[in-house]
Amino acid sequence: MTIYDELKARGLLAQLTDEEEIKELINNGKAVFYIGFDPTADSLHVGHFMALCLMKRLQMAGNRPIALIGGGTGMIGDPSGRTDMRSMMTVEQIDHNCECFKKQMSRFIEFGEGKAMMVNNADWLRDLNYIEFLREVGAHFSVNRMLTAECYKQRMEKGLSFLEFNYMIMQSYDFLELFKRYGCNMQFGGDDQWSNMLGGTELIRRKLGKDAYAMTITLLLNSEGKKMGKTQKGAVWLDPNKTSPFEFYQYWRNVGDADVLKCLRMLTFLPLEQIDEMDHWEGSQLNTAKEILAFELTKLVHGEEEAKKAQDSAKALFAGGGDDSNMPCYQLKESDFLNGKIDILGVLASSGLCASRSEARRAVEQGGVMFDNEKVTDVKTAYEPETFAGDGIVVKRGKKNFKRITF
Repeated sequence: MTIYDELKARGLLAQLTDEEEIKELINNGKAVFYIGFDPTADSLHVGHFMALCLMKRLQMAGNRPIALIGGGTGMIGDPSGRTDMRSMMTVEQIDHNCECFKKQMSRFIEFGEGKAMMVNNADWLRDLNYIEFLREVGAHFSVNRMLTAECYKQRMEKGLSFLEFNYMIMQSYDFLELFKRYGCNMQFGGDDQWSNMLGGTELIRRKLGKDAYAMTITLLLNSEGKKMGKTQKGAVWLDPNKTSPFEFYQYWRNVGDADVLKCLRMLTFLPLEQIDEMDHWEGSQLNTAKEILAFELTKLVHGEEEAKKAQDSAKALFAGGGDDSNMPCYQLKESDFLNGKIDILGVLASSGLCASRSEARRAVEQGGVMFDNEKVTDVKTAYEPETFAGDGIVVKRGKKNFKRITF
């Protein structure tokens, strides 16, 4: 199976241009391709996972990835998929986030001479001369055509700022610069980026002629990948200080039955033959598939040792065996206690198991809170510091959220 056939079989490719040329490039290791990452936070999250795994697959097949960090476009913000304007970040915030991305990406792709490149579009966007840019690039874009793009149509009713309107032109210009500077001949992105990426392909051909090799492929990054990165409490981060390896493991362990095989195909590096055999799994076998998924992805992001620790902790908590010393912990402070006691609402809110006391109250009233394997039914239940001494107490909220609380 060629690398192109494998990408198709894993369900990664949605739509593309110049299919035969693309096959020729990636199957023969001739693709120099880029994927963009806007630095809107100081950590990547699992919504970026599919893109990172794709870069790794293509590099393993001999192709050269360019991780484009949006130090320039990040100052504007992509309107795609948004109902309002993203808050503006300072240059210092953006640059800090770019450095954090670089460290995390190194776990997936190999950087170095002749290998993957990390490039920041701030290098050519931040010092642009506005008039020259309008003449050289803006003249090749039709406003009427831009307004038909899905990424803009979604925002027209709420209001699309002129700042955001420039995003498509700047992203298109990225492809032109990468083509000229590094010989980049291919771009990948989420399905909501299709219009922006076509703009880049068209710009190259207009500026450099029809013979300029510029391909476009889109992935189901937003409709399939990005939604994977959201939970009720926000994003699941790749940074272990923001989402612990155990919490990361549990996130994937708890994916829906309908999504587990899809995730195994798209995100892991297990052979397709092995995953295809799981197609007939049902009942408890699906739980085994979820454990495989959680272990493989935790190993990919945090290493095999952390993956084993997370797996052992999960077994200890849910199956009554294994080592539970690595489950997430929270250490109560003196300030968490009032008159020498802390009520169950305070335990839940302080530890982060609930976002607020009101959310904690609802959780208790709905019967979803366990304290040391005992259900808590009274919101006024309170505890003294000694209760949490030694190894502490395991507190659960629902089936998926729990922490060991110590003092």
